[in-house]
Amino acid sequence: MSVAPGPEVVTLGCRLNIAESQVIRGLLMGRDAVAVNSCAVTEAAVKRTRAEIRRLRARRPTAELIVTGCAAQVDPAGFAAMAEVDRVVGNPEKLRADAWAAEALPVFAFRPEWQALPDSVSGDTSRGFLEVQNGCDHACTFCVIPAGRGPARSAPVEAAVARAGAMVAAGRRELVLTGVDLTSWRDAAGHGLGALVERLLDVRGLERLRLSSLDPAEMDERLLALVTGEARIQPHLHFSFQAGDDLVLKRMKRRHLRGDAVRLVDRIKAVRSDVAIGADLIAGFPTEDEAMFARTLALLEECDVVQAHVFPYSAKLGTPAARMPQVPVPVRRARAALLRDVAATRRATWLRSLIGSDQRVLVERPGTRGHAGNFAHVVLPPSPIGSVIPVRIAAATDTELEGIPL
Repeated sequence: MSVAPGPEVVTLGCRLNIAESQVIRGLLMGRDAVAVNSCAVTEAAVKRTRAEIRRLRARRPTAELIVTGCAAQVDPAGFAAMAEVDRVVGNPEKLRADAWAAEALPVFAFRPEWQALPDSVSGDTSRGFLEVQNGCDHACTFCVIPAGRGPARSAPVEAAVARAGAMVAAGRRELVLTGVDLTSWRDAAGHGLGALVERLLDVRGLERLRLSSLDPAEMDERLLALVTGEARIQPHLHFSFQAGDDLVLKRMKRRHLRGDAVRLVDRIKAVRSDVAIGADLIAGFPTEDEAMFARTLALLEECDVVQAHVFPYSAKLGTPAARMPQVPVPVRRARAALLRDVAATRRATWLRSLIGSDQRVLVERPGTRGHAGNFAHVVLPPSPIGSVIPVRIAAATDTELEGIPL
């Protein structure tokens, strides 16, 4: 099957990659080029990146194929050596127009300051990803992402507000704040993420603001007041809990304990009970025994998690956790499968509890599906893409809702 020449961007991994891919697509306009924005969070993600590269080369044999993202940043030589790859662009340079020129040299050194995004903003989607933070200064023992993203950098307030205004003017009904370590955002005076959210809520025309993954150790009082009291902040909070056992959390070098997570969720739900809680969880971390795993499993109920991202632990070369006593791979996979099964049952129960409720749904492509404020998937009658429609939930499956416009 022949494919028309033109730019194509394939995105793997996090919402930050999604946000950056929107920029990359614009930088490649008018070219017969394919970019793979890779992920390095697990070995499975790296393998999938390589598989996507091979698939794209088979489908686009004449296109220039360029690889960027965290996997390419961590192992540039390995990806450059693939026969299918024409060029590798480093993460520090991938949002610069000149980095995508054919004669550009790859740059893999991170700058300590925030890198301004290109001015152009497309208006072709209903949801926009607003990157306000990049990099990470923490040293979680399982994580290779600091090597892929560099030190923490925060967008200046005025730059973030200006870009948010441009995205709203381009037709975005909902903005999603993204970052590698979003809650580490700081302004020049040291104010936290709550200060930025306050300013963004002043953007004229902004209807819906959603926060991507949050570190429970960095939820400041200003931010907590906003997520519990501001209706435009969508009732969906996703936390990087990672585990529910204190010793495992300490060995991960996380900065919160199990009780901190439980108290945080209790505090939020006491004020805003409709907030849907999501969580990242790792199964089979080194030294994890059955009792430790049971405490992580129990965290699903104690923190009312209805949207879980579960990963079996994946050893990354060079990380401290890779040198710890390892849980056998089959045990990791079995524990991850059990976590997913319990999480799926909780999600199905939650979705059915929403039958008869009224929700406001942002309609996304292809116009018959969207997300409610709590990030539940909703199937709708054909509706204009980009519209926000009040619906009554008429039915639910284990994975999605059916809405009737009011």
